[in-house]
Amino acid sequence: MGARLLEGREVADRMRKDLVERIASLKERGTVPGLAVVIVGDDPASVSYVKMKGRACQDLGMHSITVRKPADLGEEALLQLIDELNRDPLVHGILVQLPVPRHIDVGKVISAIDPRKDVDGFHPMNVGKMFIGEDGGFLPATPYGIQVMLSTYGIEVAGKHVVIVGRSNIVGKPMAAILMQKGVDATVTVCHSRTSNLRELTSQADVLISGIGKAGSITADMVKEGAVVVDAGSNRIDDPAAPRGYRFVGDVDFEAVREKASGITPVPGGVGPMTIIMLMHNTVLAAERSLEGQARPKV
Repeated sequence: MGARLLEGREVADRMRKDLVERIASLKERGTVPGLAVVIVGDDPASVSYVKMKGRACQDLGMHSITVRKPADLGEEALLQLIDELNRDPLVHGILVQLPVPRHIDVGKVISAIDPRKDVDGFHPMNVGKMFIGEDGGFLPATPYGIQVMLSTYGIEVAGKHVVIVGRSNIVGKPMAAILMQKGVDATVTVCHSRTSNLRELTSQADVLISGIGKAGSITADMVKEGAVVVDAGSNRIDDPAAPRGYRFVGDVDFEAVREKASGITPVPGGVGPMTIIMLMHNTVLAAERSLEGQARPKV
């Protein structure tokens, strides 16, 4: 029969209704939530993601700014742009699409964003709040979205063994931090490129989450019977039969793994829509906080 599909698109649609109400309330108070997305260069995947974020803002009636800059943009020029957006009262959320060109220090760029507008949740202040379980920051959209999706589908992680494949700052590390918090209470193992017994560990997982960005890297023999499998990978592969000559797949060998798993996220339509809707949620939250007159965090 195969695994139950965990469709992030359905969960995102439900959340969208709540966001529409919150945005309407903000507009009644004279505030339109605004998201500024900065993209440096023309990486195809990044361009696609930026377009999706812009459309999501428009669909919700939010203010959307997309700033496109050439790949040879200097680091100082980018930092100056971020400073301008930090001071713009119409912008409540700022996102610099990653990756940035190699000559730009990504750490400097992220740290330059006002923590109150860091809706990606990557600023060191927000990362610190996430790790110690303190309120008032922002959780990174992809792992936050995965947690919300699992909860919405009634998948309990408390006391369960969750194995995360990948240790990126975008998915792996924050996913582990979120799942280990009191009240969530998962037992978490993080695997990476130097893990020598990867198959042994993934085969023990009650919930297996992959975010390494390599198509077909999670195969059926790596998955325990009845496990829940969350695929946070997004990989472009050539496909002459596809309308554009390519298509996006995840990290998981979907057709084979779905025969063993009890639940599995598709790609596309699984984690991706949750990432977008959680980014919208964070931006609306930032706008709400701006009206509450919260003190500026000390940096």
